[in-house]
Amino acid sequence: MIAFVRGRVEGLTLSSAVVEVGGVGLEVMCTPGTLAGLRTGQEATLPTSMVVREDSLTLFGFADDDEKQTFEIVQTASGVGPKLAQAMVACLSPDDLRRAVATDDVKTLTRVPGIGQKGAQRIILELKDRLGAPSYGAPPAAGTADAPWRGQVHQGLVGLGWSTKDADKALDAVAPEAGETPDVAALLRAALRALSKA
Repeated sequence: MIAFVRGRVEGLTLSSAVVEVGGVGLEVMCTPGTLAGLRTGQEATLPTSMVVREDSLTLFGFADDDEKQTFEIVQTASGVGPKLAQAMVACLSPDDLRRAVATDDVKTLTRVPGIGQKGAQRIILELKDRLGAPSYGAPPAAGTADAPWRGQVHQGLVGLGWSTKDADKALDAVAPEAGETPDVAALLRAALRALSKA
């Protein structure tokens, strides 16, 4: 599969960019936000995801790797194909999407064209433990408003297979140990110990 493309932007349309790679012009489907950052004639590097169908090979391009990973994860939900996944990352940033799923925010998801009430509920149910926590932190505990270590430890726990709910409980348990200059690695180990006892 093609993980990224790097080359000169030869052309832009409302939904795609043509990037010259080794003398070949590759059409890359992009969100409006990604296209806004590209300029014809300038070099660009786009993380990409290739969708293979019986009758087509489509390359989707993204502003960064986080957006690409989110695009690929949301497609694991039933009823979400590449077009709807692209609409989701076009309307919501990866963190907004994670926050909406983590907090059962159906209203935010229904802002995406093509997602209704039932579709949003199904997406939340299926992606709850797959998307991870927003990188700007889990819901803050009292006295630790937006502490950066919370987001890092939360992501680490979710990455190791713990659910968002379990990770939140572990964060609350280790929060008193954070102090003025928190050691993220030590807090992650403490959170893992707390989870193994639970």
